[in-house]
Amino acid sequence: MKISDIARAAKLFRKKTKADLLPPPAEKRPRHIAFIMDGNGRWAKKRSLPRSAGHAAGTEALREIIRACDEFKIEIMSIYAFSTENWNRPADEVQTLMKLITKYFLSEIDELMEKGVRIRILGDLDAFPDEQRQALITAQERTKDNKGLKLNIALNYGGRMEIIRAARALSEKCVKGEMKPDDISVETFSLETYTKDDKDVDLLIRTSGEKRLSNFLLWQTWYAEIIFSPVYWPDYNRDELIKDLHEYASRDRRFGKVKDK
Repeated sequence: MKISDIARAAKLFRKKTKADLLPPPAEKRPRHIAFIMDGNGRWAKKRSLPRSAGHAAGTEALREIIRACDEFKIEIMSIYAFSTENWNRPADEVQTLMKLITKYFLSEIDELMEKGVRIRILGDLDAFPDEQRQALITAQERTKDNKGLKLNIALNYGGRMEIIRAARALSEKCVKGEMKPDDISVETFSLETYTKDDKDVDLLIRTSGEKRLSNFLLWQTWYAEIIFSPVYWPDYNRDELIKDLHEYASRDRRFGKVKDK
């Protein structure tokens, strides 16, 4: 089945947004939202579709959520698109994912540019095929000066490996005499992560009902509010996001402190 046929089939099954809900006030919205986009395969299986159709439908959901985050003036949106462990999936599924990456950036880059979205890739691109790697590099380079929503896309990414990468970089600086071990702090460590210019994650949303972090942004989510949505990612839409934003707005974030009376 061609990617275009898969995408058309997936669109028929996706839930439509009612667009009758409003987000919470701007001051109660998170500045940085991270998404673990889970449930594509189970969504497809439930509808007797191939797993590839689930990934195609997930791309449609991503398009809608990016637009919503831009509309709601969210500063940073980080998505877990492909982990270091995902290479262990069946070869045909990985191949479909690679094709969808290329298709997505070719079809969406103009709209992302128009909205001022800045793309940054988190992870090691060296393992990707040339076509996908070039598409990712081009998208990142083309949007680097944009001032709107910052879109972090984690590809071939693992949270533990990111921490090791940062630790190695700091160790090398100590060996070279550029800094002392006592100079290592939360701030200096953060500067060696992929998200060095970003605020930490305020809200982490994982779809499909699974309740784990799966090695995603372990450093950056240290005090994030977490919502485990039961909705499969292909059915996650603007309305679902607004519901989760209201849940976030209702929470009391104390960061380990006692609430003032």
